[in-house]
Amino acid sequence: MPIYDYHCHQCGKDFELLINRSTVPACPECGSQSLEKRLSRPAPQDRTADLLSRARTQAAREGHFSHYAPSERPRLKS
Repeated sequence: MPIYDYHCHQCGKDFELLINRSTVPACPECGSQSLEKRLSRPAPQDRTADLLSRARTQAAREGHFSHYAPSERPRLKS
């Protein structure tokens, strides 16, 4: 799932979201769907590992594990 940058026209907030292409994004601040997709800046080479770690943490928090290797998936307690 790609990370996109957005700007909300209603509240003026800038934010990024990790979403499926089929998902209609909404502003986390006001819930508006009146958003402008913005170009993301490429990550500096020395920060790529940090960005990947944060994206995976967010994906884990939201329950998205389909793109993880089996060894990277968290073990769920039964």
